[in-house]
Amino acid sequence: MVFQNDILAGSSGASGTSTAVHTIDQSIRFNDDDSPYMYKAFSGAGDLQKATMSCWLKMGNISTNKGIFTFISDKPLELDSNNNLKVHAFGSNRLITDREFRDPSAWYHIVLSIDSTQAVSTERIRLYVNGQRETSFSTESYPSQNTNGSWWSSNFFQIGRTYGTSNYMDGYLAEIVYIDGTALDPSSFGEYNSSGIWIPKDVSGLTFGTNGCYIKGEDSSDLGNDSSGNGNDFTTSGLASHDQMVGESPTNNFAVINSLIPSTVTYSEGNLKSVISANESTSATMGASSGKWYFEVYVNTVGSAYLGICSNQTTNFTSWIGQPEGVGCNASAGDIYISNPTPASTSFEGLPTYTSSDIIGIAFDVDNQKMWWSKNGQWYSGNSASESTINISDVEAGNNAFDFSYINEQFILPMLGTSNTGSTTTCNFGQDGTFAGNVTAGGNSDGNGIGNFKYSVPSGYLALCTKNLGS
Repeated sequence: MVFQNDILAGSSGASGTSTAVHTIDQSIRFNDDDSPYMYKAFSGAGDLQKATMSCWLKMGNISTNKGIFTFISDKPLELDSNNNLKVHAFGSNRLITDREFRDPSAWYHIVLSIDSTQAVSTERIRLYVNGQRETSFSTESYPSQNTNGSWWSSNFFQIGRTYGTSNYMDGYLAEIVYIDGTALDPSSFGEYNSSGIWIPKDVSGLTFGTNGCYIKGEDSSDLGNDSSGNGNDFTTSGLASHDQMVGESPTNNFAVINSLIPSTVTYSEGNLKSVISANESTSATMGASSGKWYFEVYVNTVGSAYLGICSNQTTNFTSWIGQPEGVGCNASAGDIYISNPTPASTSFEGLPTYTSSDIIGIAFDVDNQKMWWSKNGQWYSGNSASESTINISDVEAGNNAFDFSYINEQFILPMLGTSNTGSTTTCNFGQDGTFAGNVTAGGNSDGNGIGNFKYSVPSGYLALCTKNLGS
């Protein structure tokens, strides 16, 4: 039900036996259009030979340079424009992975462990992703034993930006940890569950060292707050309170719009905002083969936006993007219409034309192949010859629905697109009730208590996330 489910919250690996579950409640969204980062000037240099850096990362834009942990002279952890992890430490590019990291649907756990005192050179810098050590590199070199690093030059530390450049992080970061003076392995931060999935541990009991920090983003008014006990709070720039993503985390991964396809769509705000050119479409990273689901879309600019659902027609996901088989509501025509159905060119009046700042709610029932739309909280019939309002109770009872059984496919995904002119929309699958700061969040969750939606969620309908999908 979820693309690449094996790395949804870490990759598959050796099976573990631990039954303890540590829940991460939120993450911090870094939108590179806002030049976001955190920074702190420390009063004294930290350890120059031993350190550990750990974070959970969910990709936003791909194929761009992104700073994660950086200092003035050394940039210990970055992602380059080829989507490779890069370690620049002890004055040189030390490690650049052969492996690319470009899955926008997954949370990756990254650990960089540095200890120049080690006798074996390859043990002086170790890089891990989802509990597994990276061993294949296009660039690979190690410092001499007992070398001092220059990462504490001027004692200035940045998170989310490569110092002195415009290489800003784009995506989500959670459980940001810097350990000063100790080189740890991934087992201090995570473990494999019984299904072989890498999951987080509670890190609050670690020894962080003098210049160590633990940033959780638990306070939306102070995203750089340090929870290590050291009081090493970071100042933020380009980050706002709505960049606290409550619920979006390695322990509950929400759907976003798939930034891998098509390339002509411009994505931002953690792959929730999409600028779509004419005659183009895209879809979410998650869908469902059963159940009842709900999501909302804020209309930034209308153009000829269409919003709805589509089916995965083939096993080759890219083959149908641009021409998905699905149903949508067309802003310029005020129609509910079918895209590429059999028979073709079928439309039904049933939804009033919407405009900028309107919020469209979409509820779809995969089992019964029914669908409804709402505009700013008012529900509309999908099977009427003219505009017809209905109550949320009609949706809950399955009445006055649009029937999409013609699709003949059971796997259904949220879809965005345009027909004649371009449009801009911002989605909320439950992780951002403000639509990137455009509105005040409504505080409405689904029946499982998950999500923050602007309007009431029909009873029985759920947010598209891994907790609800059972993944």
